[in-house]
Amino acid sequence: MSLHHLKKDIPASIVVFFVALPLCLGVALASGAPLFAGLIAGVVGGIVVGGISRSALGVSGPAAGLTVIVLSAIESLGAYETFLLAVVLGGILQVVLGALRAGVLGYFFPTSVINGMLTGIGLIIILKQIPYAFGLGDNATGNIAMLESGGASAATSLGELLAMVHPGVILISLLSLAILIGWETRPVKQSRWLGMLPGPVVAVSAAVLLHFAFAASDSLALLPAQLVSVPVASGFGEFVSLFTLPDFSQITNATVWTVAITIAVVASLETLLSVEAIDKMDPEKRTTPTNRELVAQGVGNSVSGLIGGLPVTQVIVRSSVNLQSGAKSRASTMIHGGLLLVCVATLPHWLNAIPLGVLAAVLLVTGYKLAKPALFRKMWHCGPEQFLPFIVTVSAVVLTDLLTGVGLGMAVAILALLQRNYRNSHFLHRRESTEQDNRLLVTLRLAEEVTFLNKGAIRKELSKIPGGAHVVIDKRGCVYVNYDVEEALADFCSTAEGRGISVDILEPAPEPDSASARRPKLLVAA
Repeated sequence: MSLHHLKKDIPASIVVFFVALPLCLGVALASGAPLFAGLIAGVVGGIVVGGISRSALGVSGPAAGLTVIVLSAIESLGAYETFLLAVVLGGILQVVLGALRAGVLGYFFPTSVINGMLTGIGLIIILKQIPYAFGLGDNATGNIAMLESGGASAATSLGELLAMVHPGVILISLLSLAILIGWETRPVKQSRWLGMLPGPVVAVSAAVLLHFAFAASDSLALLPAQLVSVPVASGFGEFVSLFTLPDFSQITNATVWTVAITIAVVASLETLLSVEAIDKMDPEKRTTPTNRELVAQGVGNSVSGLIGGLPVTQVIVRSSVNLQSGAKSRASTMIHGGLLLVCVATLPHWLNAIPLGVLAAVLLVTGYKLAKPALFRKMWHCGPEQFLPFIVTVSAVVLTDLLTGVGLGMAVAILALLQRNYRNSHFLHRRESTEQDNRLLVTLRLAEEVTFLNKGAIRKELSKIPGGAHVVIDKRGCVYVNYDVEEALADFCSTAEGRGISVDILEPAPEPDSASARRPKLLVAA
């Protein structure tokens, strides 16, 4: 862990902390677990996992993708303490997966599916935060559902929804959005003083001040349900009592092992997808050691289960917020975990003064950044082989759940791959090295058909090339090169100069109306 970037990591950790706090509580509530269990998982994900992981930007904590599994597991096992044992065992299984080097599985997910997953999550974030941004009550979900049925009941539900809208919350949400959007403009970024302050921190501070100012107004005063709610302990003894130990007497319970295996598999898959997505978003193009990440997640889950917390994974929302807030190293992740621990233990009353409206605004902006319309246009221009898996993944993630969406997107991508491989099934990949002019010459000849399934192997070959070498990437025999592979080659070329590597790319001769002629040109020879 580098301490050279604390100037940027500390502000980013504060932003991630403000985003992680309500997410930890919300995941715990949706999982049917004690709210404190979500906070424990957030602390463990930040400090324990962040300390072991080598992911520069990834943030771990309780994940929304596991809520259904956790909820059904607690019900089937009958006691929360028994469920904690399954979390501990699931963590141990993840450590085993890491030792068996199962982290390479993340390389087999194409860009279209990963982008679809990110976009779907962004849309879900936006939809889920709308009630909080308007201050709607607990009956809002039912009324929104009745709106879709039409008729007189829809008109009644619309009237009831409008009556539940809280003007104080709307003002806080609008002001927060204005601050967050304004902080992305060039004048603020170029300002010496304003540029040092993260927009979300400014928005949260302004929202807290408005909350106190509205307290004297009958119409604008916020209700307790419209504020953050953190458990308050009267002393150290009561704080310690909030932790729960697993029931080790259930170690022979077959259902416990079934739940443990499920948690290990699902949590590992979500982590690998997040790692692949965040590495793609990293402007420095750093690569996370996936096997090490599985070990870190496994240790984190075991520790979380031992002290009463929910299972953890690396999560897209907090990781993307960390990236967008300017974090440079995993110090940001660990500091955010420390902030969660300190504030929950010592400042719960102050945390409970934060309006949910400002947190909704932060997440609305985050959701928009993940689901920008420009991404839809980009995937459309990449052709049907990229767009169809993308749009299927987006739709399925929004309409079902994360894993179902990714599964359907992968199915569409594999069908497209099989169709193309049916026409061009030959594959040949050879690397040659010779000494030429006292300089290592490396020739990488790509096959006639190169798909996203070959991305991991090609990346591995490129990573072995020593500094100072001369590299020739021969694509003259290629009939088709997948977008993911083109992207991997472009990433290599963008970093080659810094390692003293010169790159020549031998392109196939263009043919009218050929697939290679229509393929996006991503590479520029160094």
